[in-house]
Amino acid sequence: MTSEQWGPGVRLLWGPPPAGPARGPKRGLTLEGIARAGIAIADAEGLGGASMQRVAAELAVTKMALYRYVPGKAELVALMVEGAMPAAPPSPGGPWRERLEAWARGLLAGLRLHPWLLEATVGVRVMGPRELEWMERALAALDGCGLTGAEAMDAVMLLAGHVRGIAEQERAAGRGSGAGSAEKGPDAQLAVMLGEVMRTHGERFPALGAALASAAEHGGQDQALEFGLGRILDGLELLMTRRAIGT
Repeated sequence: MTSEQWGPGVRLLWGPPPAGPARGPKRGLTLEGIARAGIAIADAEGLGGASMQRVAAELAVTKMALYRYVPGKAELVALMVEGAMPAAPPSPGGPWRERLEAWARGLLAGLRLHPWLLEATVGVRVMGPRELEWMERALAALDGCGLTGAEAMDAVMLLAGHVRGIAEQERAAGRGSGAGSAEKGPDAQLAVMLGEVMRTHGERFPALGAALASAAEHGGQDQALEFGLGRILDGLELLMTRRAIGT
């Protein structure tokens, strides 16, 4: 994609607010209002429902009137992502590990609140200030820990990938939106499904049967976020320690 093609998205997310269409009736549209309308539709119907036509109808304007503010669907989605991303957690200092743990949990909460963000935040695209602020916070937590810039970027991508994987599983399992959902998570749902199979075919899969029994006995289901987060951070800590002592 050329810089000219990036232009509209960059201007909408990073430039000064547009003054509005030079011609035609002024209907009081704002980029924030357009984003809110798209977010509401996507929350209710998924990202595919937030078409230019649908958003225009929600705002009681014509599709052509909406195009005077937002040139296309890609730019609309970019505005929606910027509006739906929660504010990045503050960086008051403290241990890098605690800061990254809070970062990961906050990111998951945002993805749970707006599951369509998983679909909207893939691929090479223009990112807005809020999304970049999340990256900034995570990288700042690793500043001075002995990692190279490339390693710090990779560490952040690894953490984000883990969080996104958990959110994807929850979305596929039909878990309700919101971080406080009381519905069963994907691990518990999988255990229920496997239980039916294991009752008649368990002798073929003894290791799986033992793992399921242990999880049921010790309450280890739906801990994938914390387990994976801990192991990623353990690995980073080991790397930092080895580098500090020169091994």
